[in-house]
Amino acid sequence: MLENIEFANPQFFWLFLLLPIAILWYFFKQKEQTASLKISSIKGFSNTSILPKLKPLLFVLRLLALAAIITAMARPQTEDISTRTKTTKGIDIVMAIDVSSSMLARDLKPNRLSALKEVAADFIRKRPNDRIGLVAYAGESYTKTPITSDKSIVLNALREITYGQLNDGTAIGMGLATSVNRLKESKAISKVIILLTDGVNNSGFIEPQTAADLAVEFEIKTYTIGLGTNGNALSPIAYNQDGSFRYGMRQVEIDEELLEEIADATGGKYFRATDNEKLEAIYDEINKLEKTEIEEFKYYKYEEKFRPWIILAVAFLFMEWLLRNTLFRSFI
Repeated sequence: MLENIEFANPQFFWLFLLLPIAILWYFFKQKEQTASLKISSIKGFSNTSILPKLKPLLFVLRLLALAAIITAMARPQTEDISTRTKTTKGIDIVMAIDVSSSMLARDLKPNRLSALKEVAADFIRKRPNDRIGLVAYAGESYTKTPITSDKSIVLNALREITYGQLNDGTAIGMGLATSVNRLKESKAISKVIILLTDGVNNSGFIEPQTAADLAVEFEIKTYTIGLGTNGNALSPIAYNQDGSFRYGMRQVEIDEELLEEIADATGGKYFRATDNEKLEAIYDEINKLEKTEIEEFKYYKYEEKFRPWIILAVAFLFMEWLLRNTLFRSFI
């Protein structure tokens, strides 16, 4: 593999213009030093030696030595660059996920909860430098995983979130309060909650406004997402005898006014996701809004490569001196 050679002093390459000048000088000098003699015949003067014809080799060796010296003066070197990144502004994020029975509605494919888990997993993978935690809530709430930088733990916990782990209902205040509790001791520069729901607050002993006030007190920005189509959606309405859900059309009810109030009070933003594509676009927008600042350090290591050219120049000069004082001595 060839090394990437750079030159620290490329201005010295102008000295290569001396080479054609030296060549012209050599030929003019040789012409001046060559005497001519007119004779009627060269019989008896024949010489089978080729050394006179090889005499220009001495000049070629000097030119090669000069070229090597100029190259060395230009300081060829290789550059090794290593980088190190440092997170200068980390973000701690808690994703509060509604796991009530309405999250099994099929207006998103295959259902709201499955669609959310897929999009949320992609969001988590795009935040390699942040700590992320998960809170699940329905009629009550709990911490699925505390904030951690280990994304494999968060992704495994996200896959394990299903309906039926909590009493049914929609306790938005509880979900938000639990998320605040996970972030209140955080030392991160930025603290963010992404709260998603598809319904109206109807459970829990903490009011959503109270939880929002706590988020404001601890300087936690909250992005809220209302999930569900406009109009009716195929939703669970009753249980079958085998324990599975019976589905039927039901009016989608989302307390958008409440979600907007929470977002506005905490400095966040409210979004409405009516289908899979819109949900994905919302998480992409949040990903762009909450940028982690990364500082990159570059370290440069230079290795000088002029020494072999100096050695080569000395070798050419020595060879020229040796030939001049041995083989070509009688012709100089």
